[in-house]
Amino acid sequence: MRGTGGGPEKTILLGAARTDPAEFRITVCYIRDRRDTAFHLDARARELGVDYVEVHERHSLDRRIWPQLQQIVHDRGIDIVHAHEYKTDLLAWLLGRTGAVTPLATAHGWTGHSARERFGYYPVDKRLLARFPRVIAVSEQIRGELIAAGASPARVTTVLNGIDHVAFRRDPARVPAARQALGLSESDLAVGAVGRLEPQKRFDLLIEACAGLVPKYPRLRLLIAGDGSQREALEAVVARLGMGAACRLLGHQADIPALHHAFDLLVQSSDYEGTPNAVLEAMAFETPLVATDVGGTRELATDGVHGFVLPPGNAGRLAEAIDRALAAPEAMRRMAAAARARVEGELSFARRTETLNRIYRELAALRRGERTGRNVANAAAAS
Repeated sequence: MRGTGGGPEKTILLGAARTDPAEFRITVCYIRDRRDTAFHLDARARELGVDYVEVHERHSLDRRIWPQLQQIVHDRGIDIVHAHEYKTDLLAWLLGRTGAVTPLATAHGWTGHSARERFGYYPVDKRLLARFPRVIAVSEQIRGELIAAGASPARVTTVLNGIDHVAFRRDPARVPAARQALGLSESDLAVGAVGRLEPQKRFDLLIEACAGLVPKYPRLRLLIAGDGSQREALEAVVARLGMGAACRLLGHQADIPALHHAFDLLVQSSDYEGTPNAVLEAMAFETPLVATDVGGTRELATDGVHGFVLPPGNAGRLAEAIDRALAAPEAMRRMAAAARARVEGELSFARRTETLNRIYRELAALRRGERTGRNVANAAAAS
């Protein structure tokens, strides 16, 4: 992924920062396209104190990165290479074939829409992952896809994304300033969405759904945070539906907590997700939630308990769910409190990290027997 990164990048960096350095020495290796002008993962890694290294490539098929990766493995004494998308899956597997490391992969999902990805890269990636000694799936749906592609069920473990509920916590005192920064008045109803502006997020449906609600809620304000390939197309949808005064595309926003302190409701409208970090963040910040039942969403939030969860792909149903949420603020606050309790327990980042560390221990034991000081490289690449 280019630029500012998404949910997987956040998870990789935070996981590295939270791992006990006395047991595992984590290096985050990012294969960065030199043409990337919106990059800031290196700054985030420095903030977290993560051992971070970049491999620069001129283009996506630059063979010169291979000796650099081998050198990193050698210099840092890497035992496990943990890959996070199809390009680094292949590189980790090739490094494993040399005998230098044990490959591990996390399958975050296959969300691209190009023919090259859907009919080329993704099918090959699934078959390749079936040959890995271990694969982590971020939802049961993704685990099922891997098994259907030939992976042994015993080698695929579902580990839902977690969230740092200590750092991600609502502070009522922040609400006025957060809303003022976005130009919201006390009477505005702020419906928010966070995610890359890509086809699978279906922000077009969300804009359509909110357009139908504006006559009932004249103060409704739809705020979509994120950037991506669909920006111009979504701007055209906003113009076509006459939503110019009620909908704003905010672009990339680094301060996610500020957004949640401004939102009255968070809506996920996606057709496809892995384990959606936007939903986890809403649950942690006690932001009332409406989300489509895709990927691991239902494994995070139960309909009617933590928010409203509905089938994807229908603007009318989405509008109905948003209407129900806006019309029942007290009920939504109770569900938001239940969601917060869930992220403090089953969905805490500490629990996810311990599960991941157990997998590292198992792979280390298989490789060379139990010992301290295992070295792990997490790899991510531009695509």
